[in-house]
Amino acid sequence: MESVGRPLTLTSLAGHFGIRSSRHQSALGNRLKAMIRDGQLIRNRVREYCLVQHLDLVTGEVHAHRDGYGFLTPDNGGDDIFLPSREMARLWDGDRIAARVSPTDRGKEGRVVEILQRFTQEVFGRLVRERGIDLVAVTGRERTKVLIPRGQTLGAKAGDMVRVEIDEHPTRRTDAIGHVSRVVGRFDDPGAQTTMAILAHGLPHEFSPEVMAQAAELPVHVTARARRGREDLRDLPLVTIDGADAKDFDDAVYCERQGDGWRLIVAIADVGYYVLHGTDLDSEARARGTSVYFPDRVIPMLPEGLSNGLCSLQPFLDRLCLCCEMAVSPRGEVTESRFFEAVMRSARRFTYADAAEELERLPDKAAAPELQNLASLEEVYRAFAKRRRRRGALEFELGEISLELGDRGEVVAVAPAKRLIAHRIIEECMIAANVEAAKYLRKARIPALYRVHDSPSPERVEELALVLRTLGIRLSSPHNVQTADLSRVLKETAGGPAAELVETVVLRSMARADYRPKNLGHFGLALPGYAHFTSPIRRYPDLLVHRAIKHLLHHGSPGRFTCNGSAMEQLGMHCSRTEQRADEAVREVEERLKCAFLQSRLGDVFSVTVAGIAPFGLFVRIPELRTDGLVHVTALPRDYYRVDAGGTALTGENTKTRFQLTDRLEVRLASVDVQERKIDFIPVESVRDVRS
Repeated sequence: MESVGRPLTLTSLAGHFGIRSSRHQSALGNRLKAMIRDGQLIRNRVREYCLVQHLDLVTGEVHAHRDGYGFLTPDNGGDDIFLPSREMARLWDGDRIAARVSPTDRGKEGRVVEILQRFTQEVFGRLVRERGIDLVAVTGRERTKVLIPRGQTLGAKAGDMVRVEIDEHPTRRTDAIGHVSRVVGRFDDPGAQTTMAILAHGLPHEFSPEVMAQAAELPVHVTARARRGREDLRDLPLVTIDGADAKDFDDAVYCERQGDGWRLIVAIADVGYYVLHGTDLDSEARARGTSVYFPDRVIPMLPEGLSNGLCSLQPFLDRLCLCCEMAVSPRGEVTESRFFEAVMRSARRFTYADAAEELERLPDKAAAPELQNLASLEEVYRAFAKRRRRRGALEFELGEISLELGDRGEVVAVAPAKRLIAHRIIEECMIAANVEAAKYLRKARIPALYRVHDSPSPERVEELALVLRTLGIRLSSPHNVQTADLSRVLKETAGGPAAELVETVVLRSMARADYRPKNLGHFGLALPGYAHFTSPIRRYPDLLVHRAIKHLLHHGSPGRFTCNGSAMEQLGMHCSRTEQRADEAVREVEERLKCAFLQSRLGDVFSVTVAGIAPFGLFVRIPELRTDGLVHVTALPRDYYRVDAGGTALTGENTKTRFQLTDRLEVRLASVDVQERKIDFIPVESVRDVRS
């Protein structure tokens, strides 16, 4: 087509290739459809195929915003392109389109020329009845409606949460049409928050019969054949250290003194031995991309027989593993490393709390081998930690929030999750192994996925510097910010009244880490190379890294590896998307559960911190719950309010009443909307003023 220099029909293309049979013409037609889907071709009104690069069009993936507009992420890289609401009216999140781009006062704006591929075939939302017509308001895009014809509601009532299969996609002038395929129930049913998030975000959550059959064919125990040719580590007291409710143990560790340094082994479940490239198990794992950990359940990447059974490094059972053995110097430097396949037998399963307690009461010479191992692990961790501080890696102290659920799935308590020394030991050991994996792959030049964390964009650094200046903190190099600069800011404010806000704004300034076949380093960890190697049970990129390492161990070179660079590029984008999808779904559930928890506390008074400023009010945070809400401007003392030039304070024109970041306020919980995840507060002072 490039050489001919004009659009061509299927018939003319078939003639060019000498294709005469209808079967081969059909195969050519399928190839052209795939090229349209990939954004290489477009079909015009007279049914000719055109090369996109000659039409001045941009192809890419659509990302919808809940407020109706969206963005196009171009296939060839570059900045996202704004899609106004009128263009988004006929698009779904994830659709692939070709758009014509034009400059506007607000930047680049796209107009849809062709919808190349529909990503959404089903949606989730709330059934509403308007003037006798049944519609479903799509969760996450409440302005988007799907028309449900009479008799297609499956018995759902107004207010029910339902799943809808799309029969006709939206156009510029008409809404989508679909039919209800599942009635989930009412919004406040037990477990409904998680079920709704699963369906709304399109998370694969049911394994097909083919996948389950393939998993059932695998042995229950490690066979003699599987052990053949592997190093035997079964006499080594490797241990696992995980959360109390964990069942998929994919990493075990062992450490011993070696001269004035240490010998460290990080053993990872050898998932790649069982999940082979191209199988149904592999395809399903790739589609899921990651396990998803909700407060009340887990959606595993692999069937339970693998994730919690055959691949899980359970104590006292033979298990296959892929190991990274490292020689660590007293300064925490890995001076030598190697990868090898092995068979192991975990000597003990520690929870983080167990390990921390054992470390507190350990004598200088512990009797049990697994406790000697634990003592050495603490020593090597402290060496790693010193090196981490020297290179200026970021360390966030806020940690996560733990939601304790009752029998009906409701939140009965919210508390900060404790971060123990055992957490830090495992984190540093895993980081060390991931760094060595990246070095090994990069040196061999084999196609693989690296975990890439870019430095913050100049715009985000500028916003961050502005907020920090308001707090009396200056970045030493705002035009070329380094990880160590931000690390210094976190250390200076740690333990102070502004610590939480500073951590929050630093986190918000960060780029999102993703997976790419090109190693560009990890800004947050201040590392030149990083690859996820340590969690193949629950992350598909780790499984891909294992396959690359195992290929090198067996063949010695990248030749005839299953993936090339182009395929790895696509896998990286896919895995990044599935990770983001999972994060958004979990965050949505946690926010709704917190809102439901607060519903029982309407009228209660909370001490909050001002965490954000907007023309319409103050965003405030309940520190102990890590929950944000709004104090609307109408709840403040009566005045006209203006946001200052830096966006860090709200000031009344007449009263000069001033609210700024980090201010502490006493507020009363006024309202909670669980479905919309919105919380409203009113200042206690204004309530008193009204009453007086």
